[in-house]
Amino acid sequence: MGKRFNYEYVVIGGGLAGITAAIQLAEAGRKVAIIEKDHLGGNSLYYRDVPSSTLFFLSHFYSRTINASKLGFSSANLKYDYATFLNRREKVISQINATKKELEDRKIAVIKGRAHFVGTNDIVVDSYKGNLEISASKFIIATGTELDTGTIGGLDEVPYLTPASALTISHPPKAVLIVGGGATGCEIAQYYAELGAKVVIVELSDRILPHEDEDISKVISQYLEKRCGVKIFTNTKVVALEKDKIATRAVFLKNGEEKTVRVGSVVLATGQKPFVDIGLKNAGVSYDKKGIIVDRTLQTSARHIFAIGGAIDSKRSSEKSAYTGEVAVMNMLDRNKTFVNYDGFMRCIDTDPSIAVVGLTEDDLMKRNRKYRKALVPLSATTAAIIRNYKFGFLKLLADSQGKILGAAMVGPNASEVLQEVALAMRHGLPLIQVASTPHRANDWNNIVKIAARKLLTKR
Repeated sequence: MGKRFNYEYVVIGGGLAGITAAIQLAEAGRKVAIIEKDHLGGNSLYYRDVPSSTLFFLSHFYSRTINASKLGFSSANLKYDYATFLNRREKVISQINATKKELEDRKIAVIKGRAHFVGTNDIVVDSYKGNLEISASKFIIATGTELDTGTIGGLDEVPYLTPASALTISHPPKAVLIVGGGATGCEIAQYYAELGAKVVIVELSDRILPHEDEDISKVISQYLEKRCGVKIFTNTKVVALEKDKIATRAVFLKNGEEKTVRVGSVVLATGQKPFVDIGLKNAGVSYDKKGIIVDRTLQTSARHIFAIGGAIDSKRSSEKSAYTGEVAVMNMLDRNKTFVNYDGFMRCIDTDPSIAVVGLTEDDLMKRNRKYRKALVPLSATTAAIIRNYKFGFLKLLADSQGKILGAAMVGPNASEVLQEVALAMRHGLPLIQVASTPHRANDWNNIVKIAARKLLTKR
């Protein structure tokens, strides 16, 4: 490391990806600093995975209890205390958050502030101590994502909630408009609806969850409308928000006709975009609308700079983000390069029923003109569902003619846990016959994987 550098490595971004990378570098004996403008732990710990999963679990539990009368339970006087919900969320965050101590124990310098490149090896950090000038031999960019608000008018004048702030308010709204029917929009819509709010989803595409398998969209749409009372407007664009004396008015276009809806709160679940406003041009780092451009080793156009996590792909899961942190460090330390391999990583959505997808979807295969075989097993046909009086959901398993698993999608209880063995098989190239011949307990949800695998093997 040159004498003029303050650090050998600087990690910009203290979310899951950045922390993973910083810890690995420190354990390899490198002098490391990590820069974070907000909270160490990032969205995953404070705003997304941990707090949202905690609150969604509570609302789903409450809803299931209310709807358990067919099983002999009476819930006529059942109530919830929202303050306890929020306290539970904070307690879970504090129990999981050992981030600062982990970094201190490894002698990683933690710098609070916003970083900006002013040269290829130099950054300025806008911190509470003033502007700090820092130089390093190598950098890892892990700046994550920010809300993409699009072109909706009136956002400067009308208060609105983001997916992060929607789960921190002191009480749930009585009437709420969710702008965006993607994964986050559907999760928050169901959360509020289960707690008694009147909820409207507005989605620009012709169906909610437009990036998922169409069968998934159908099941979740039916569940949200029939079981949760959510109103869904598709092929609809919100063009402006307006504030009147009573509430917030949302102006939207549907089939070319302008309409309005009056609600108490608005949540912008309009998607995320990579946060790249850190002076990348000054460092010679190329990027586009999708994020920072990297090769298969996660190296940017500047050889001494790597990028990971949401900065390179706004749709990246926490698990993928942490993985990219590991791969980037391996490639920065070792000349024997490791290419990223995303086989077996799942997309998960915390609705109830939950959603998990691994590999390619049926839509993906059709767009690529790839031949495939399909087995679709409704959950209602399984012993587990009959025992639990469960009627929603399915498992779809896709394979080629040689028995190679191409993908799987599930809507149902514990979907991500059920598909874990499919993820394992895909990651390590295990053929369909191995999954079909693995013993499964007949009364458990994951027996549906065996049923689907056998069904596929019998198809010609």
